[in-house]
Amino acid sequence: MENKKQRCGFVAIVGRPNVGKSTLTNALIGAKISIVSRKSQTTRHPIQGVLTRDNAQFVFIDTPGFQTRHGGAMNRMMNRVVVQTLSDVDVVVHVVEAGKWSEGDENVLPLLPPSDKKHVILVLSKIDAIKNKAELFEFTTRIMAKYQYDAVIPVSAVKNTQLTILLDEIAQRLPHGEFMFDEDTLTDRSMRFISAEILREKIFRLVGDELPYASTVVIEEWNEEDKGIHINACVVVERESHKPILLGAGGQHMKRIATEARQEIADMVGKPVFLEVFIKVRKGWSEQESTLRDLGYE
Repeated sequence: MENKKQRCGFVAIVGRPNVGKSTLTNALIGAKISIVSRKSQTTRHPIQGVLTRDNAQFVFIDTPGFQTRHGGAMNRMMNRVVVQTLSDVDVVVHVVEAGKWSEGDENVLPLLPPSDKKHVILVLSKIDAIKNKAELFEFTTRIMAKYQYDAVIPVSAVKNTQLTILLDEIAQRLPHGEFMFDEDTLTDRSMRFISAEILREKIFRLVGDELPYASTVVIEEWNEEDKGIHINACVVVERESHKPILLGAGGQHMKRIATEARQEIADMVGKPVFLEVFIKVRKGWSEQESTLRDLGYE
């Protein structure tokens, strides 16, 4: 028999690129599910993270930042993911950086469902960076004139400020129903997928501005034994000229990327990890939707 006291539903975290969606998702779940960097468009896949709290189960979907400034097959595909996700969830959390409203934020507004059709909560992120909190009132008033949100919650994901309040607001808007996942589940994504994302994060963090957007990671082999996990990973780049950038002098750059990724994966799985990383050139991979699907993009 269904437990009428339980609530369970899908929650989309949406917003312009580089607004703090993945950091917020990880903070709410209490574990690193989505990769994070200062560069925009770090998140390319919709990632489900699960939090079970009291009588509520939240299935968070960290979406790619909606992109209008740059075209291309990858951005078109990611934008479709955002639009589809918004139509399928129970609650939408629109993340806006506190005190900063841009053209990118404006472009997200038409994607939000009608306020009388779906619950939408406005989250003002990074409030720890705002010195004069009184400025937030005027900022919030301007945004509320554009869209009638159910609630407005200022938060700081890095300081864990008001995250409990945000969860309470979301929970009361989730539909009644039994939990979809075991209570100790953190994500529906496989360790293989998350490991590829961790390696991609290190590339985003440790190389220049051009290469991360022209690279992706594919796990070609994953052999798990009692003594550890053997992983063969392939970094796919678009040009021959990208290989020396990624390798660095004497291969030291790639060695550091692989070492940091291996250590983080080992900490995550709780056993030794043996990671080998190769580089392949696949020209124009990010501009061909068929190739993107082959590489695991949705």
